[in-house]
Amino acid sequence: MSPGFAPGARVGVLTTEPLDRILDYRAPEGGCATGDFVEVPLGPRRVLGVVWGPGAGDFDAAKLRPVARVLDAAPMRDEMRGFLERAADYTLTPLSAMLRLATRAPGLGDAPSMQKVYRRGPGAPDRMTPARTRVLDTLDAYGGLAFTLGELAGEAGVSPSVVKGLLPSGAVLEEDTPRDRPYPRLDPARPGVALADDQAEAAGRLCAGVAAGDYATTLLKGVTGSGKTEVYLEAVAECLGKGRQALVLLPEIALTAEFLARVEARFGARPAEWHSGVTMVERRRLWRMVGEGGAQLVVGARSALFLPFRDLGLIVVDEEHDSSYKQEEGALYNARDMAVLRASLCSAQVVLASATPSLESWANAEAGKYARIDLTSRFGEAEMPDMAALDMRAEDVPAGRWISPGLQRAVGERLTAGRQSLLFLNRRGYAPVTVCRACGHMIGCENCDARMVEHRFLKRLVCHQCGETRPIPDACPSCQAAGKLAPVGPGVERLAEETAALFPEARVAVLSSDLFTTARALKSSIEAIAGGGADIIIGTQIVAKGHNFPLLTLVGVIDADLGLQGSDLRAAERTFQLMRQVAGRAGRGAERGVALLQTFQPEHPVIRAILTGDEEGFWRAEAAERRAAGVPPYGRMAGIVLSAPEAKPAFELGTHLARNDAPLRRIGAQLYGPAPAPIARIRGRHRVRLLIKAAKGTPLQSAIREWLAPVKLPANVRLAVDIDPQSFL
Repeated sequence: MSPGFAPGARVGVLTTEPLDRILDYRAPEGGCATGDFVEVPLGPRRVLGVVWGPGAGDFDAAKLRPVARVLDAAPMRDEMRGFLERAADYTLTPLSAMLRLATRAPGLGDAPSMQKVYRRGPGAPDRMTPARTRVLDTLDAYGGLAFTLGELAGEAGVSPSVVKGLLPSGAVLEEDTPRDRPYPRLDPARPGVALADDQAEAAGRLCAGVAAGDYATTLLKGVTGSGKTEVYLEAVAECLGKGRQALVLLPEIALTAEFLARVEARFGARPAEWHSGVTMVERRRLWRMVGEGGAQLVVGARSALFLPFRDLGLIVVDEEHDSSYKQEEGALYNARDMAVLRASLCSAQVVLASATPSLESWANAEAGKYARIDLTSRFGEAEMPDMAALDMRAEDVPAGRWISPGLQRAVGERLTAGRQSLLFLNRRGYAPVTVCRACGHMIGCENCDARMVEHRFLKRLVCHQCGETRPIPDACPSCQAAGKLAPVGPGVERLAEETAALFPEARVAVLSSDLFTTARALKSSIEAIAGGGADIIIGTQIVAKGHNFPLLTLVGVIDADLGLQGSDLRAAERTFQLMRQVAGRAGRGAERGVALLQTFQPEHPVIRAILTGDEEGFWRAEAAERRAAGVPPYGRMAGIVLSAPEAKPAFELGTHLARNDAPLRRIGAQLYGPAPAPIARIRGRHRVRLLIKAAKGTPLQSAIREWLAPVKLPANVRLAVDIDPQSFL
């Protein structure tokens, strides 16, 4: 039981404001308890907070202001407060920022009430208009979720009267409903799909762990198409059957549509969703229902980890290797690692699922910290694809072309057979660089030290760092020469242009995140392709993440060497993962697939490992190199990024930090820098990096905290600490 505080008692309240300290208040009339969500006065405003415990007592009691009110919400549990404190301590993030992550839902202070919501009905309007079509398409895309009138009108891009006009026909239903209502109950006793022997054994081991009710982490490593999802859904069923809640994290919104359908087929109802594509009505409802136990299973993005679960018994991190689990702005955390932390505090099981696990997870399994379960064969009739390299040194590829004759022949064979092909290139846009052939100028972003990428479909130049766009100019911005600008290098749009010229009768679809304005549009396109709506798919890494295209039997990787460039310590690992994942899209039906990698380095160790499928050999070799270098996961690293409108104050502060690094030297850490970041200016701010390297097991966070404590940031200078950095840009 959380301690209660009588009216007028001194209580400590953590607010969501950027103060990084707990403030003292007087308990309100009726009292309050630790964990209560409250509204408190702060200056002239009222702000959201949580009663964190007794007040510190370092403020004049006569001047204490009372808590304005206790909110009608389930109190924050002790384990959740402990999780936020531990997460803040590990990532060196202000605790108030962690609390903001845990309260990201609108209207938490509003009293329970009724509201009118709108959902899809069985009827059909007597006449259709483009505006009405957009309303019905929006409702269909969200799978029966309810909207307020304003949300539905805004999402569909119509006026409220258009929505109202669909009511008489029953195509749209208007309902009075509580703002926050429990989700439909999922039935864990419903039978799942028939599992193969190895799947059943894996599911049994996961279920036994859930039934034990203790903390443990299991790496579920299975080749693409091996049925990992069906295996861990059995663990979800076990968890729900025990009356506990489950959370499944997915790396991309685009993956949710197919996954939700599988969950509904397994349990008879849709789970709760938490991601950027969910309406504000649903976000508030989910936040409250999770705390009250009215949501059994949540499927969400990384931030779902900070929801106030009442009794969390299982966390599944699907595609656990995916870099999108690392939050790179604001509070810098890795959802995979935070999932393990949270589960350890609430006696929950963690399942890390991947065909190509991160080296961190592989090493933890090797060391015995994690259990490991392997699924080595595809489910049903499907077999792993054959893999081969196309040596570009021997292929006669015309200038300005990117598809080799060998790959062209393979695509043509699939077209003749009525099968799909995927051409993969991890570069968005038409061309990565636009250069003037008269003066050599390369068009860059005015706000960043980055080249602008031509997006011919959008008729714009786009900066992939800050999002700045501008029309494609007719003349060179430097020398004003007209007609001399030329695209250099391929992007998926240029590849699509070449594909259409080589295969004029083929239906070509491009899958790239920048070509879709909404998650709904992306999901719709993926569903159409899976249904046979394209012959050739041109895609970036978005196609590598768990999609199932039954007719796809050929994957062609245009530039398998692309990820091997640069000095990123994870370059080999990420290239290996991405190539194996994208190759795994081929042959997921009854027909065996083929993956062809265009490469100028077929003898490269990473390329050889990809082709041979010697995954364990690759991980052992990669682990040996990392261990010898003393870098993660066999050492510790932290990044310090300083940014300012001008470079000089950032460098001056970086130099000051480098000269006063005694706390770091005491633990044997090495400090590198300051140096300009590889992309030295983003959004008009100059960026300077320092990198800390330390032995595993050293108290790195406490040393960094001591090192930075005396620092007074100059005006307009920002400092960010990134523990376990994944990106070094």
